Amino acid sequence: MSEAAPIVIIGAGEQAEIAYEYFTVDSDQEVVAFAVEREYLREPVQEGLPVVALEELSDRFDPATHQTFVAISSQQLNRVRRRLFDEVKRQGFTCASFISPHAFVWRNVEIGENCFIFENNVLQHHVSVGDNCVLWSGNHVGHRTVIEEDVFIASHVVISGYCRIGARSFVGVNSTFGDGLSIAPDSVVGAGAVVHKSLPEPRGVYVGNPARPTGRDSFATFKVEE
Repeated sequence: MSEAAPIVIIGAGEQAEIAYEYFTVDSDQEVVAFAVEREYLREPVQEGLPVVALEELSDRFDPATHQTFVAISSQQLNRVRRRLFDEVKRQGFTCASFISPHAFVWRNVEIGENCFIFENNVLQHHVSVGDNCVLWSGNHVGHRTVIEEDVFIASHVVISGYCRIGARSFVGVNSTFGDGLSIAPDSVVGAGAVVHKSLPEPRGVYVGNPARPTGRDSFATFKVEE
């Protein structure tokens, strides 16, 4: 499939509007429609484009010639975005990733499907970003760091080299990670936290300098439905 395949954006909220704007202004791909689950289908048109039921997407648009982008934020610790990602993959679509032309991405960086890399991100030598991740603006990701799938990283985060950010985690604005550290899956690191040692317990919530466990469960914090 051509890299310039037309795109259907999955979602109709603020994230979808942002994705529409960025793909339209700063990429060579054309957005041709929006799609939402049928129960959330309220308006037939958005941005002058049709809004269709997700359940009928592959009947309306050929997966062989169209791509999708799931434009959902970190709801339920990224699980809503993952569920819709899995659904469009089940229907046979490839998900596009948006990488801002105003980001610095070294030539051997690996980025999965359905990622959104905003402006002023720096991704250094051999960084790996899994499927379905969002890196908001202005982050630094050091060499050979691995960001696992379904992660949301807010703005101006500094992640040093050889780190690993566990799947489905949320990393708050202005937080900082020292070299060679890892955080477990489903972790929440609060705004401004300074992580100076690895955080091995899944579902932890950490705040402060140095980052300390709050004793809260990340599933409760993000209202994850188990």
